[in-house]
Amino acid sequence: MTSTVAEIRRIMDTAYPPHLAESWDSVGLICGDPDAPVGRVVFALDCTDEVARAAVDAGADMLIVHHPLLLRGVDSVAADTPKGRILHTLIRGGVALFAAHTNADSARPGVNDALAETIGITPGRAVAPKPGTGPDKWGVHIPAPDVETVKQALFDAGAGAIGNYRECSFQFPGQGQFRPADGANPALGSIGELEHVDEVRVEFVAPRSRRGAITAALRTAHPYEEPAFDITATEGTVDPDTAPGLGRIGDLPEPMRFADFVQQVADRLPVTEWGVRAAGDPDRMVRRVAVCSGSGDSFLDTVAAMGDIDVFLTSDLRHHPVDEHLRAGGPAVIDTAHWASESPWCARAAELIADEAGVDTRVLDIRTDPWTISRHARDEG
Repeated sequence: MTSTVAEIRRIMDTAYPPHLAESWDSVGLICGDPDAPVGRVVFALDCTDEVARAAVDAGADMLIVHHPLLLRGVDSVAADTPKGRILHTLIRGGVALFAAHTNADSARPGVNDALAETIGITPGRAVAPKPGTGPDKWGVHIPAPDVETVKQALFDAGAGAIGNYRECSFQFPGQGQFRPADGANPALGSIGELEHVDEVRVEFVAPRSRRGAITAALRTAHPYEEPAFDITATEGTVDPDTAPGLGRIGDLPEPMRFADFVQQVADRLPVTEWGVRAAGDPDRMVRRVAVCSGSGDSFLDTVAAMGDIDVFLTSDLRHHPVDEHLRAGGPAVIDTAHWASESPWCARAAELIADEAGVDTRVLDIRTDPWTISRHARDEG
């Protein structure tokens, strides 16, 4: 079975809504033609040179990663620059590149849920829940003869549900105008000529998670080359136990020694040279665990203030923040390799695309953790 880059993007944006991404992040389609066919999708945490070449060699049409290749700005993607070289490899090989980063961290289920389940806890509330987000309120301008066709496409994409009611909308007539410029391909009117059209404004609500799917459906069904529409985000309430957000909190099935839990984490996460290190009383009995995939030392104070957390597991921890956290009475700490804490998500994302799009999926067996050597002093005794 084949799909398209646009359809894979729609599935990913529905599962990992872009609005959940942190303000500094850059997520979504990085390169590739949305209309290109997709029969195979491969997954990795990072898009390195090795990963890009492996994606091409595997016959992939699309590569999905967690870490965005172009997160920090560049002023050149020439083939003799590090990031440009990767993009040229992918584009020449016909491989689209897509990233789901902090939006996948906060989504439910997402990266943090995969981490929690991998180390043996049931993911509960987020460490840092996202504020309540209500539904989007949409307004779409449609030529009068096409209103019903476009509305049905929008409803099929998830628009217009309110409680136990479906296909809810409000509409009123008006007159639109436009002047097609050079390069336009207007469905109505002529280049350079001012056109007036009887149009209908259709308003409806939809979950914010459906924004990508509804936008795609609108652009497909609407007769205009550039449909006119607006989206207003509304506030809403959310259950703190199920709210999206960074980190997860959960309990072990039974209390266990901290040292034994550290070993369990090391046994269940992918192996890296970094390994797993921990700070705390090895014999302390622990049960409630907070996790944050990737770099989470900014949440040390948050976790300590909760008062009921026995262990905080994250990555990229630093000496002084951990020392001060422990001296202030904070919970025990486990520091894992950044790559190891996030890589379990790749298999979950591959399952999602296989199930939803019906295409071949594969997680590339490439460890992109940058650390390659770890040594301890020889025991002279």
